Amino acid sequence: MRGEPMATLCRPAIAVPEHVITMQQTLELARETHHGHPQRDLVLRLIRNTGVQTRHLVQPVEETLKHPGFELRNQVYEAEAKARVPEVVRQALANAGTDPADIDLIVYVSCTGFTMPSLTAWLINTMGFRPETRQLPIAQLGCAAGGAAINRAHDFCRAYPDANVLIVSCEFCSLCYQPTDIGVGSLLSNGLFGDAVSAAVVRGQGGTGMSLERNGSHLVPDTEDWISYAVRDTGFHFLLDKRVPGTMEMLAPVLKDIVALHGWSVTAMDFFIIHAGGPRILDDLCHYLDLPMEMFRYSRATLTERGNIASSVVFDALARLFDDGGAAASAQGLIAGFGPGITAEVAVGSWTHHGPGADPDRELAGLELTTGVALSG
Repeated sequence: MRGEPMATLCRPAIAVPEHVITMQQTLELARETHHGHPQRDLVLRLIRNTGVQTRHLVQPVEETLKHPGFELRNQVYEAEAKARVPEVVRQALANAGTDPADIDLIVYVSCTGFTMPSLTAWLINTMGFRPETRQLPIAQLGCAAGGAAINRAHDFCRAYPDANVLIVSCEFCSLCYQPTDIGVGSLLSNGLFGDAVSAAVVRGQGGTGMSLERNGSHLVPDTEDWISYAVRDTGFHFLLDKRVPGTMEMLAPVLKDIVALHGWSVTAMDFFIIHAGGPRILDDLCHYLDLPMEMFRYSRATLTERGNIASSVVFDALARLFDDGGAAASAQGLIAGFGPGITAEVAVGSWTHHGPGADPDRELAGLELTTGVALSG
C-alpha cells in the first residue's frame, strides 16, 4: 500500500448521555437485585475488576432497569439517536474542516438498536448531505465495527482518492439490559457496558490525524458462539463465553503480522488505539506484545470513565490522543477493534499534520466547536 494516496482519520467527536451510574451504584444494585444468586460474590468481584468507575446511560437508571418490551425499547433507540447524533456529526465535520456536501459515503455502525432504512437515510434527508451520498450501515460486528468502519472508509478512499467518508457510531448498550438474564457473563456485562455516540471523518486528501496506510481483518476460527446475540421476543440477549478473556493470546500475533507486513515492529510503534472490551484485553496485549502499560493509556481511560461503549471505544480513545496534543509528525500507530466472530479489525498508519488540501482555519473552528473554547485571537 506504500506510495498510494493516504486517507486521514481526523479528530473524532464524542458525546455521552447525561445519566451517570458509578461502580458503587452498580455493585449496590447487583447486591439488591441478585441477593439470592449462588454466584453473586463472584459477579461482584468481576465487576470490581473491570475498573469501570462511571458509565453514562441514555435513560435514568430506574428506567433502564425496566423492560417495556422490544418494540418500545427500539422506539427509544430511534428517538434518542435522532436527538443525539446530529450534533456529534456537526462537530466531526467541523473537526475535519468539511461540510455535509463534501461527504461521499456515510458509514453508520450500531449493534444496540435497529432501523430500516438505516439512520443514514435520515441523516441525508435532514442534515444537507447530497442525495447521491453512499450509505453503508454495519450492524452485526458488535464492538469490532468501529475498526471495520475505519477500514471500509480507508478502502473507499483508496478507490476514490478525493472522497471523504463520515463514520457515525451510535451505541446505547443500556437498551439491551435483560432483567431475566442471570448468567455470570450477563451480570458482568450489566456492570461493563455504557452508552455513547461518536463520529469521525476520513478525508481522502488533507486533514490532521492518522494517515491510514494499511488495514487487515482476522477471524479466529470456530469462535462464532463466543460473543453473540440471541434474538428473542424481548430483544437482544447478549451471550458471552467464559473463553473470551483469553482471546488476546490468539490475536496478538495477528497484530504483529499486520504491522510486520508494513515493514514496522509493534515494539517500536508510538501509539495504540485499542478496543477496551475489558481490562484483561489491555493487560494481555501488554504481555503478548511486550509493551508497557502506558501505551494503552487512552483505551484504559475510556474503559475507566465510560465503560465498554462498543464500537465507539476506538473513537473515544482516539479523541483522547487528540486531547493530549496528538502525536508527532510521522509517529507510527495502530488501531484495533475486537468483536463477535471472534473478529479483529486492524488499521496501521502514521500521524500527519495538515496534509495537502487541509484547511487549518476550518479545522481550528471545528476544534472550538468540539471543546467550547475559543482558540483564535
